[in-house]
Amino acid sequence: MMNSYFADLHIHVGMSESGRWVKIPTSRHLTVRSILQEAAQRKGMDIVGIVDALSPLVLDDIRQLIAEGELEPASSGGYIYRNSLLLILGAEVETREESGGLAHTLAFLPDIKSMTAFSAYMSRFIRNISLSSQNAHMPLKQLVGIAGSFDSLIVPAHVFTPHKSLYGVCCTRLTQILSEKELARLSAIELGLSADSDMADRIEELRSYTFITNSDAHSLDKIAREYNVFTMESLSFGEIAKTFSRTAGRKVQANYGLDPRLGKYHRTFCTICGFIDDNALMSSVCPRCGANSLVKGVFDRINEIGDFIEPNHPDHRPQYYYQIPLEFIPGLGKKLLAKLLAEFDTEMNILHYVTYNALVSVAGNKIADFIIRAREGTADITAGGGGVYGRVKM
Repeated sequence: MMNSYFADLHIHVGMSESGRWVKIPTSRHLTVRSILQEAAQRKGMDIVGIVDALSPLVLDDIRQLIAEGELEPASSGGYIYRNSLLLILGAEVETREESGGLAHTLAFLPDIKSMTAFSAYMSRFIRNISLSSQNAHMPLKQLVGIAGSFDSLIVPAHVFTPHKSLYGVCCTRLTQILSEKELARLSAIELGLSADSDMADRIEELRSYTFITNSDAHSLDKIAREYNVFTMESLSFGEIAKTFSRTAGRKVQANYGLDPRLGKYHRTFCTICGFIDDNALMSSVCPRCGANSLVKGVFDRINEIGDFIEPNHPDHRPQYYYQIPLEFIPGLGKKLLAKLLAEFDTEMNILHYVTYNALVSVAGNKIADFIIRAREGTADITAGGGGVYGRVKM
């Protein structure tokens, strides 16, 4: 029997329980323990991926949770938290191409034993293995070879963002930097902020890949800002591998992400004066301040490199739903959000299932109207850029 599961596979650990930093800059409240608690109890997630498990500090914290009985091994990889939430172990690694472009790639492994071995091997190339997302001083093709030898699930991260991504700064086609054999080792493609499947499916070479949408959370409240619904039989690493490859009836049922206009790198922007280009200027010179300082946004980058003017979706591509997180909703402060959570348990319940009348009874008509509009994808939005998120308007 197949089931549906909410999954966010890109969450960072800020600090170890010993008080040492793992990811800078992030929230010091982002410990493995607090991530699991937040995801299970407040967000209502079923699967989370922690992408800093390459760090021995994080592996030690996971071992401690296993010793306490908070985590138990799943049948075919991964760990179950309090009988309700699947944790999978991931590593975000930075690579550098000959052109100088940097990119982040995720590698997911099934258990502590395999991740410990991968961490030990990668410590030959990464100067401080305890810190997150460190430069491995190698091109992506070398990382794919290494991670593939550990049978990991390899997922290029936030592939269109203008900083540290493949299409953003490393290449216009993956075939420029990877062979066919290496391309076949990629398990999925993470879209990241400021892009959706309509935008990504303008590039023909991505047709065969499964798309996933994840939060890249750097604080607890950003968990499940973007997420997926997986159709799987049970909670395990092995089931996720089948989901990525779309085998035995497993699949990504839906992607939930910010409307791309809410992403902070959607449009081209000036790093000097903050000008956001709404007119797709094909120039690096800012028309406001005159500096040679325009950074190309995701929208404009895809317009530049896309094969198709309109998206060309393969049959397997799921629906992409525009999700506005509760924290983006104007007028929904912490006190009112706490009341909603006390009444309806989790953010997933509020965003997906609670009826309009029930929302009105707790939050009033104005907030209830907006939550329903956000659920239906009809909210009014101002585009973001320059590292600043877009805004939603009442």
